[in-house]
Amino acid sequence: MSVTVPAGLNRKDLEIYRRLDPKRLPQHIAIIMDGNGRWARRRHLPRIAGHRAGITAVRQVVETGARIGLPSLTLYAFSVENWQRRPKSETGFLMGLLRQYLKQEVPTMMRNNIRLDYIGRKHELPQEVQERMAWAREETAGNSGMLLTLALNYGARSELVDAFNDIVRLAATNGGLGHLKIDEALIDKHLYTRHLPDPDLVVRTSGEMRLSNFLLWQLAYAEIYVTDVLWPDFRGQHLLEAIAEYQKRERRYGGLSAAEQPHQLP
Repeated sequence: MSVTVPAGLNRKDLEIYRRLDPKRLPQHIAIIMDGNGRWARRRHLPRIAGHRAGITAVRQVVETGARIGLPSLTLYAFSVENWQRRPKSETGFLMGLLRQYLKQEVPTMMRNNIRLDYIGRKHELPQEVQERMAWAREETAGNSGMLLTLALNYGARSELVDAFNDIVRLAATNGGLGHLKIDEALIDKHLYTRHLPDPDLVVRTSGEMRLSNFLLWQLAYAEIYVTDVLWPDFRGQHLLEAIAEYQKRERRYGGLSAAEQPHQLP
């Protein structure tokens, strides 16, 4: 099969891309970026060095996703738990690094036709961070390629709490709770991700086997891919390897595999 090769891929990326079926790319990939601290510790460096190195991984993965025509990519960048579980010096550094990333990477996003958005309790972030986020989103709003979503001050349980609070408030002004009918479609409409398709594939780096309170509702039928690669070492080729593994699988959505289907009688 003749495949049109995207421009900008390096040799290793091309070797993997040629094995893919471009018509079967996931519509939405979500990544739990993990391992910055361990990466730094193994090199006898401070944790912040791992976070800085992680930015290089973000840049490479985002560019690769855009170049191969991935419709949507969501990165778990900062959780609601990080405020309590990290020293203030580290969270402060991360907020500064986020501002720096947004300023530096907007030209790259423009060059690759990437549109930027966010999910999470954005209003709780520092004001100067919110302003930089708004600027970057506005700058890229006219782009029509891959949608890059950064999960910032995000937690899946917090998202569900916020969704149900929105539903109750809406019901209170529209006939009261007695008229409220809660179903999956209603909940979907009030999630942070209501404008996104559910992820087809979730990738977790660093070998950890957990979802870490990330998109728990949306990942109900996602394929899970775990790699031992620490996030700062993760590159475009690793993203393509995850997609190659995804394309080998048969998505069942709770049903039977093709091999398990009952045979039709003649």
